[in-house]
Amino acid sequence: MSQLPLQGIRIVDASVVVMGPYASQWLADLGAEVIKVESPEGDSTRYTGPGHENGMSALFLGVNRNKKSVVIDLKNPEGPAALRQLIATADVFMHSMRPQKLGAVGLDPEALLAAFPKLVFAGLHGFTASGPYGGKPAYDDIIQGLSGSAALMQQQSGVARYFPCIAADKTSGLVAAMAIMAALMKRQATGVGGMVEVPMFETMVAFNLVENFYGEHFEPPLSAPGYPRVLADWRRPYRTSDGYVCMMPYTNAHWQKFFQGVGQPELASDARFTSMPARTQHIEALYEITGHIVAQHDTAHWLALCERLEIPAARMNTLADLKTDPHLQATQFFAELDDPAMGALRFPGVPVLFDGERPPVNSVPRLGEHTHDVFAQAGVSADTVSAWVASGAVKAHEAQKMPTP
Repeated sequence: MSQLPLQGIRIVDASVVVMGPYASQWLADLGAEVIKVESPEGDSTRYTGPGHENGMSALFLGVNRNKKSVVIDLKNPEGPAALRQLIATADVFMHSMRPQKLGAVGLDPEALLAAFPKLVFAGLHGFTASGPYGGKPAYDDIIQGLSGSAALMQQQSGVARYFPCIAADKTSGLVAAMAIMAALMKRQATGVGGMVEVPMFETMVAFNLVENFYGEHFEPPLSAPGYPRVLADWRRPYRTSDGYVCMMPYTNAHWQKFFQGVGQPELASDARFTSMPARTQHIEALYEITGHIVAQHDTAHWLALCERLEIPAARMNTLADLKTDPHLQATQFFAELDDPAMGALRFPGVPVLFDGERPPVNSVPRLGEHTHDVFAQAGVSADTVSAWVASGAVKAHEAQKMPTP
């Protein structure tokens, strides 16, 4: 395809697990050269989920496509120097190490920005470093609990639980990718890089409070926090006589048409449901009444009725259904690769299009697959790389098979 937006940008990514790798995968999907720096053991996600090859498991494939892998042992005395050689050639250095550990491996931001003034230094952390939580370890579950996500689930369903996806990591990863691109735009204008700090906790608090800060926007507060519509227990796919349908009458006109269309005009004139403020106040009753109405007919009936009435509606897909969804098939969303060792691989595609084209999905790197090539491109002599390999400071790829059960 034509040139991607970030082509020519080099990113050295020393982050692990999901937040950072998801951010850098987006940057790679948009055309940046992403060099994934891993320890000799590799990112832990290399071993999370099923796979045909040791170190190439499902979760790793999900957040590390379109990258190169270099192995550097930062515990080795020569490891930090090797990493600095790569950073010297980079536009962006991003990591997920706790701030207090950076100085010990020679990667404190002040020193790197002084040495490389055009560098964008991005720290992806659990918490803003200057706060009382700064430097504490954080994973998705911890942040979901602390940011109110689990409490939202409890308020809606009565059970405190996490979202059934790694929402904090992925949301924070998206924000990190956006912040890094913004810093690159600033550098383009000023010629100077700088430091970007992306904390998971604050990111998820901001995410959760978009609608749920609610009356707390005002002083004194006009209501408790929490948007009633999304917290209603009946806000769920409606059960039909043969399955489920996702229906969203939203405007005044939608609800008028719906109640008339189902033969209950008295509800169309019910004062509880004639305006947005009234519906918001009585949302639980509205959704419960709608649920009982929907249960009387099958899914096809409701899809046809909603299409005729111009009310947004769709069937409920399972995760397994997505592979055969007619829209995703027609838009060629899923990408398939033929890996010489692992065989056929399938990936969710890049969801954005540029000039009508979807960016490609390429291979996922084996551990240390590009170590020699990347250092050569960075201008490091073969003798120096060989010495680093001999000392254990860097490591190249070694083919591994999944152990036989």
